[in-house]
Amino acid sequence: MSQSDTPLSSDNGALLRTDEMTPAERYQLLTSLIIPRPIAWISSRSASGHRNLAPFSYFAVLSPSPMLIGVSISERGAGLKDSAANILETGVFCVNIAAERHITAMNTTAGDHPPEVDEFEVAGLTAVEGDLVDVPYVAGCPAVLECRLFRQVDLAPAQTSFLIGEVVAVHLSPELAFTSGTMLVDPESLTPVARLGGNLYSLLGEIREVARPVV
Repeated sequence: MSQSDTPLSSDNGALLRTDEMTPAERYQLLTSLIIPRPIAWISSRSASGHRNLAPFSYFAVLSPSPMLIGVSISERGAGLKDSAANILETGVFCVNIAAERHITAMNTTAGDHPPEVDEFEVAGLTAVEGDLVDVPYVAGCPAVLECRLFRQVDLAPAQTSFLIGEVVAVHLSPELAFTSGTMLVDPESLTPVARLGGNLYSLLGEIREVARPVV
């Protein structure tokens, strides 16, 4: 399917067979439809001591008790990306919640750097050591999740691993506000960044409150 043949120009809509699309087309379509996506800005350290920091938007909440999050990480070339390799080697990592002010630094850490390159230094970020896991995290983030690897799910034939982390500690910045009497973080104090398709990102924008129906 070429760009000129895209069915999106049809007035009657279209049915796409995903097995007739190229990998690039599937990626472009999926990542521009499933939006906005939260970003797991993952910090890790290799068994040999190299620090790593990279953002991933295939990221989701899985369970509150135990507190589980999941991130899908594809392979790079013939092997694992540094983040996945480090997590599988050491069993620990941190998820840094990037605020609006971090968008440039976060994007900088998305570069395809060799394992020995420290993305904290490349992006001019300060690292702080975790309390319960032996991993650095980004100083100044509104929230940081310290995680231990709970389970790895091989998504073969996709060259991708779904890594489930158990959150064992949460760092919260004093800048965060909460709904009175709850642990609900005020999103306007969090100022999160979300991923769209291509090189696009989304900021918080308008917030609407809609109560759940009572049945």
